[in-house]
Amino acid sequence: MPKKDADPRLAMLVDGIVRLSRGDLSSRMEPSEARDDVDAVITGFNLLAEELELVYRDFEERVENRTAMLHQAHLDMRNMAMTDALTGLDNRIALLGKLQEQLDADGDTPPPAIILLDLDSFKDVNDSFGHDAGDRVLQEVARRLEGVVRETDTVARLGGDEFAILVPEATLEIALGIANRALAALGDRISLAELHVFSRASIGVRLADPRQEAESILLDADTAMYAAKREGRSTIKVFEPVMLYQRQLRSQIASELRDAISTDQLSLNYQPVVDLRDGRVLGLEVLVRWNHPTRGFIMPDEFIPLAEEIGAVVELDRWVMAAAIRQYSLWRAELQLDDDFQLRLNLSAVELQQLDLVDYVRGLLRRFDIPPAALVLEITETALVTGGEVETYSLLSLKQLGVCIEIDDFGTGYSSISYLRKLPVSMVKVDRSLLNELSTGSIQFGFISAILQLIRAAGLEAVFEGIETYEQVQKLQEMGCIGGQGYYFSRPLPVEETTALLRSSATLPLAF
Repeated sequence: MPKKDADPRLAMLVDGIVRLSRGDLSSRMEPSEARDDVDAVITGFNLLAEELELVYRDFEERVENRTAMLHQAHLDMRNMAMTDALTGLDNRIALLGKLQEQLDADGDTPPPAIILLDLDSFKDVNDSFGHDAGDRVLQEVARRLEGVVRETDTVARLGGDEFAILVPEATLEIALGIANRALAALGDRISLAELHVFSRASIGVRLADPRQEAESILLDADTAMYAAKREGRSTIKVFEPVMLYQRQLRSQIASELRDAISTDQLSLNYQPVVDLRDGRVLGLEVLVRWNHPTRGFIMPDEFIPLAEEIGAVVELDRWVMAAAIRQYSLWRAELQLDDDFQLRLNLSAVELQQLDLVDYVRGLLRRFDIPPAALVLEITETALVTGGEVETYSLLSLKQLGVCIEIDDFGTGYSSISYLRKLPVSMVKVDRSLLNELSTGSIQFGFISAILQLIRAAGLEAVFEGIETYEQVQKLQEMGCIGGQGYYFSRPLPVEETTALLRSSATLPLAF
């Protein structure tokens, strides 16, 4: 029987199946006019290919959508990682990245600059008004900083109360101009609802060296900022290489300070407080000294700020308090001190926040059998005014114990005389700066006299510190001031010389 010719449609069908298996989902075949079983298979093939193409397109769309979502999520996460959540500013990571890009850029363009700002006394805002209020202040600071920079500059929050400004293609003049505008903007009072505070800042400026890494430049700016803070705050300092040595030295001294407290490197000096009517010594102010084994004597204005930085100021305060009260008890047992003779100790703002302060003071007084009224604790005006609930509790409890509280450095802060009536204080020590240029007929004479009268009207006693001339003694006597101290009468004395003074007449001449 003769062999039938092969149906060409079968070959087409096989070829279509092969192409479909290779991913050609557009493969299609036209059915013949025969409309037989082979055409039925071809129609089924076409339907399968069309269905597979639809499924593939849907899958591709889903993959594209999911990829787009993942990409957007990545961008969002990257943005979150580079943005400060509280202020919306760039964060430290973003700032360092942009700074490094500037440093790596080719060309002869001027180098960038970093301006680093740290708010002065911001901790007082948090302690006095709460962290929510502190957050609002930080947001306002961010807004003000963005208002003083150029469009090309970047404002960042590095963390806490520390901000930075990246100034591309900077000169020192440009950077200082922006820094001064920032200082002025932050000098204005911040008023947010019931909150009224100042947010002054210490600022360090570093013009970048392209050979440095970004992190190193930021550290240099930080070093300059701390130099500004040590100089008196609310100031601007430009980085100088010598600052690195000073910072390293401070860091080394700070690490040695804790050992100094426990190894008898500290000693106490005592400066007499004198009755301006007759020269009688009314009491002694206690001043701590550090006799470093290799560096010699280190003054309090050098190591007390370090103690605050490393969290050792409470330990230092309590060493001074215990040593001074112990020595005072020896003098009481050995010498005939007047009943109103008082020991005056400086108390830090940090110590005032310790919940066990009152118990500690009470324990020392009982241990050495010292009447509470013989102890005067001197606290700065700023610490008193900005104190929160813990500070108020400590002050009231100390007063109930019978300890005298004195406002130190009065005239350098911002409390009014009327506000003094609300504080549990009994004495005011007027800052030495008010005695400058005190002379007959001067405006300063009238000013100090008016202050003294207002202090008395508030029911408080006044002591004037920083007396250096007999003329100042005379003018204070004319005003009717009773208490005074300063180098005119005596420098701070070590314990042996203080003992000799107390053993003698315990009076100092008013005129030499």
